[in-house]
Amino acid sequence: MALQQALELAESLKLRECIQCGLCTGGCPVSIKIPLNVRRIVRQVGLFYELPLEPVEALWACTTCGTCELRCPKQLKPFEAIIGLRSVLVEEGRIERTLIEALESAYTHGNPWGRGRSKRLEWSEGLGFKLKHVSEGFEWLYFVGCTPAYDMRAQEVARALAILLHEAGLDFAVLGTEETCCGNEIYSMGEKGLFEELRGDNLAKFERYGVERIVTPCPHGFNALRNLYGGEVPNILHHSQFLSALLDEGKLKPEKALSLNVIYHDPCFLGKRNGVFEEPRQVIEAIPGVELLEFERNRTRSLCCEGGGGRMWIDVPGEKLAERRVREAVEAGANVIAVACPFCLVTLEDAVKTAGLEEKLKVMDISELLLASIRGLSGTS
Repeated sequence: MALQQALELAESLKLRECIQCGLCTGGCPVSIKIPLNVRRIVRQVGLFYELPLEPVEALWACTTCGTCELRCPKQLKPFEAIIGLRSVLVEEGRIERTLIEALESAYTHGNPWGRGRSKRLEWSEGLGFKLKHVSEGFEWLYFVGCTPAYDMRAQEVARALAILLHEAGLDFAVLGTEETCCGNEIYSMGEKGLFEELRGDNLAKFERYGVERIVTPCPHGFNALRNLYGGEVPNILHHSQFLSALLDEGKLKPEKALSLNVIYHDPCFLGKRNGVFEEPRQVIEAIPGVELLEFERNRTRSLCCEGGGGRMWIDVPGEKLAERRVREAVEAGANVIAVACPFCLVTLEDAVKTAGLEEKLKVMDISELLLASIRGLSGTS
């Protein structure tokens, strides 16, 4: 069975084309802190048809950020080999309890955070306007995502984006308690059977309610809907793309100067995995009084926050890359790290606290920054 699984993995991912250059391992962000040798894994599966399932902690260290794919001269996807090996571990039950709980919650409650489906709209409390359900008719579906819906800090981003869409006069609606996990992290954990169920559930709802256009504040949901749903979601925008367009059209007008030094952190699933680099920066640069700074490692070289690939539900020993990132931000002269991903928001904000930098640095989503500038004029709250 193991030989057959390795053969299928090697064939489906064309791993025999690997030239063993080692650029994947050399560029891997988490290889800084743990011996994750991506090249060796690809070699064992692709050339010797072996399933290297040890050490298990190295396989779970991968954040599926996509750096290995960007570096590969043969355009292979080594992180998919790691996901394939995780699938074997899932089948064998050799995974941490925290991962099991996340998977069980996604199956039972439609989210990996262990929260009830009835709580999914808590983020919308206090918006100041009526939020439409998709059954009422709409032009755009606002696909909130699990983390913005349930995490208390990320809920502020969910609210900020809703207010901005309302401010711009958009006809949008939400699925509310019917919204189900996009499955991106479930796929990355290797539970592809559950992912297929979640995808089928979402596609059925999109068809039932006539969904044609979607905007989401989560790059992980953006990636799933764009790349893992078999091309069945043709019009999907990340909120950075949508906000940039609304600014260009004059539907949003930031006029209050914020007087901030803002450094932008490229989320892996938005930048490396989907090539969206300019629009978040355009949103930041549209805000008066803001000076946009850059990390030395930016765009395709951005340092992963370690939130993706299921890593929100399993810890890996060693210094957190997010802590390194926040220290770099302070050294660059920033007083705000701008993000465009709820996972980055949570991991970097935690890192600010553990690094003792609360008085020097804030972490804000681009939607929060934009709303702060608009709110000074419009009084939107």
